[in-house]
Amino acid sequence: MADTSYLKWPFFEAHHARLAQSLDAWARQNITQAHGPDVDAECRQLVKSLGEAGWLRHAVAGEVHGGAGEQIDTRAICLIRETLARHSGLADFAFAMQGLGSGAISLAGSDEQKQRYLSRVARGEAISAFALSEPDAGSDVAAMACEARLEGDHYVINGEKTWISNGGIADFYVVFVRTGEAPGSRGLSALIVDADTPGFEVAERIDVIAPHPLARLKFSNCRVSAAQRVGAAGEGFKVAMRTLDVFRTSVAAASLGFARRAMDEALQRATSRRMFGGVLADFQLTQAKLAQMATQIDSAALLTYRAAWLRDQGESVTREAAMAKMTATENAQQVIDAAVQIWGGLGVVSEQPVERLYREIRALRIYEGATEVQQLIIGRDLIKNHC
Repeated sequence: MADTSYLKWPFFEAHHARLAQSLDAWARQNITQAHGPDVDAECRQLVKSLGEAGWLRHAVAGEVHGGAGEQIDTRAICLIRETLARHSGLADFAFAMQGLGSGAISLAGSDEQKQRYLSRVARGEAISAFALSEPDAGSDVAAMACEARLEGDHYVINGEKTWISNGGIADFYVVFVRTGEAPGSRGLSALIVDADTPGFEVAERIDVIAPHPLARLKFSNCRVSAAQRVGAAGEGFKVAMRTLDVFRTSVAAASLGFARRAMDEALQRATSRRMFGGVLADFQLTQAKLAQMATQIDSAALLTYRAAWLRDQGESVTREAAMAKMTATENAQQVIDAAVQIWGGLGVVSEQPVERLYREIRALRIYEGATEVQQLIIGRDLIKNHC
C-alpha cells in the first residue's frame, strides 16, 4: 500500500489531502500504467478524460475561465502530478503539459486570451504546448534565434523550435521569440500560435526512451496577430521564468510519484521473493537499501512541498524550486535504480513496472532545466543574496 502519511504534513490544508485521495481513487479506476502503440491517440484520450473528470481545472487560473481557483494552487498541482506519476507517466505528462502550455496565459494573458483558450484547456477540449527550446538555445534562453518582426498589427515569425512536448498534437503553442526590444533575454516576447496558422509546421517528430508526443517546429513567414502576444513586448523571458517557477516545482513532484511507485514495487518484490529459506527482505543488505530509498524520497518531498508552500504564500521560489527539482529528480533516479536491482533480472524486462520507471525518470533530470542548470541557479542566488 502506498504511503500517504506526508499528506498530514503542515504544508497542506485539509482540501489538499482530499484532492490527492480522490484523484488516487479515480486513477485506480481510469488509468493503466501500460501504454499502447499509438501514443498520440492515448495522450488525446488522457487529456479528454482528465478534463471531463475535472482534474484539469487545477492546471489553469481563474474560476470564470474554468479554473479551480483564481490563482494556480502550486501544492495542488504538485499533488496531482505526484499521484498521476505513481499510476502512469503518460497521464502525468498529459496533465502537466496542459498546465505548462497554458501557464503563460494564466499568468500574463489578456482577458480575451484567457476566455479563448483557458476554458477549453480546463475541459480537455484543447491541447496546449510550451515552445521555448531551440537547436542552439535550451538552457541558455538568451541565445534564442527564432525571431518575429512586427509588421503593422501582425508579427511575422521565422525560425525553429525543438524538444517541444505535445508537438504534433497541440491545438495551440505559446512560442517564445526574439522581437528585439533589447539585447539578450530582454528582447524576447511570447506569442500564441494556433496549430492551423499558415507558415507553421511540425517539421519532425522525435522519439525518446519514454514515448510521448515530441517534435521540432518550423516557422516560415508565419503571421500572427499582435493581439496574440502574451504580456508586454520584450517581457517574454519574465513570462517564461514565471511559468517555469510554477511547473519546475511540479517536476519534482512527478519525480516523487515515480520514486514512490518504485518503492512500492521494491517492497512488494523484497517481501515476496523466496530465496535461501526466507525472503529477500530478510537480508540486512536489502533492508539498508530500502532505508536509503525511503530517506531519499522523504528528503526530496520536504524540499518539494516547501517550495510549493512558499509559492502559495506569494514568495519568490526560484532557489527553492531549483533545489526541489534537482534533489527530487536525482534522488528518484537512484531510488528507481535500486528498485531495478531488487527486482533482479525481471527488473530489466521490457514493460515491467520498474523498467518503465527507469526510462521515464531519465528525462526529468534534463527538461525544464538540467540538474547542472539548477546548481547554477542555486549558486548564483546564494552569492547574490550574500553580497
